[in-house]
Amino acid sequence: MKNYKKHKSLFILYFLILTLPYCTFSQETKQKRLEIEKVDLEKEIVKINSLLFTNVSKKKSLLTQVEDLSLKINVRKKLVLVYNDQVNELSKTIIQNEKKLNDLQNELNILKRDYSKMIIKSYKSKSEQSRLMFLFSSKSFLQAYQRFQYMKQYAKFRKQQSQQIISKTEILKSIKKELLQQKEKKLEIIELNRKIQLNFEYEMKEQKRLLLKLKKEERFFKKQIFSKQKKAEIISQQIQELIKEAIAESNRRSGIKKSTVFNLTPEAKLISENFALNKGKLPWPVIKGVVVQGFGQQPHPIVRTTLIKSNGITLATPNKTIARSIFEGFVMSVLSFKGSNPTVLIQHGNYISSYSNLSEVYVKKGDKVNAKESLGKIFTNPETGRTTLKFSIFKANMPINPKVWIYKL
Repeated sequence: MKNYKKHKSLFILYFLILTLPYCTFSQETKQKRLEIEKVDLEKEIVKINSLLFTNVSKKKSLLTQVEDLSLKINVRKKLVLVYNDQVNELSKTIIQNEKKLNDLQNELNILKRDYSKMIIKSYKSKSEQSRLMFLFSSKSFLQAYQRFQYMKQYAKFRKQQSQQIISKTEILKSIKKELLQQKEKKLEIIELNRKIQLNFEYEMKEQKRLLLKLKKEERFFKKQIFSKQKKAEIISQQIQELIKEAIAESNRRSGIKKSTVFNLTPEAKLISENFALNKGKLPWPVIKGVVVQGFGQQPHPIVRTTLIKSNGITLATPNKTIARSIFEGFVMSVLSFKGSNPTVLIQHGNYISSYSNLSEVYVKKGDKVNAKESLGKIFTNPETGRTTLKFSIFKANMPINPKVWIYKL
């Protein structure tokens, strides 16, 4: 019965050691993912601060102040959640490692006790009768051979027991060290999270104060948002109409009727295929920027009752930033709309990228451009101090979400 219990406990220990990498793999993967998310969000906050909150001397409109602060609060909120997840994951890992440590210590104690008994028994046996006498007292050659084999196996088993004790002692040290590091990391994250939450609470109070002021002028701001939205929709429709006409023209030249895509030359077809192959890997249209408005229909970040629709994204970027092409292609058009800054359209086969709100344009219709080639300087609003690029991607004349196409957008 004793042997059965000993073998059972050894089996459990071996199982734990063998399955340890598999048990911790998913947790380690999640911890790595959370660490990447944390670093990305921290970088995002730094970008938001540098792009939207450094020029304090510039008087922003109340609406712009609230929009900028809301953007930072949303990122800060995500960061707090990631920190909380990190603490929870570390807590789970610490509990598991403490259990493993306890189980391993118990198993090591059993091994040491058994090994101690074996040494004492071996010593007593050696004092009573020498190994040679044990062999020479054999009644036959076969018995002597069997006794010799037994002695060899016994010595081998002793050596294995000794090696097991050394090996498990090293594993024990490793787990203790890892456990200590995990506890220190957990305390570090808790402290960082406390500081982040203090900033978060301060920003929430500031947002509440600004929203109370905004509430008094809500009607005015609703009209302002509606007017801005209507203007954006008109420009968007005109861009889509222009693309539609360009598609029709390319098909007319080739004698094709009713087609929703461009009739492409072999070169343009290759560009189109390569563009599609680079989905999710395309460069940003600016060297440095932060997304201040996303793609699609969404409630306004401040006046929640007002819906806004965007066929692209809006990027805030440093003053005097240059817009650049996200892929090779041809300048399809340089547009100037009444009351708006110029827009450049670049055709990449059946895909078009659009760059709006430029103060200067460096290209003209028909020019061939390469990836990351300069297209023009982005306009800086003198009232708000904001430098923003409206960026869109179309497949034929249908807008598609840039987030899916641009790397880490």
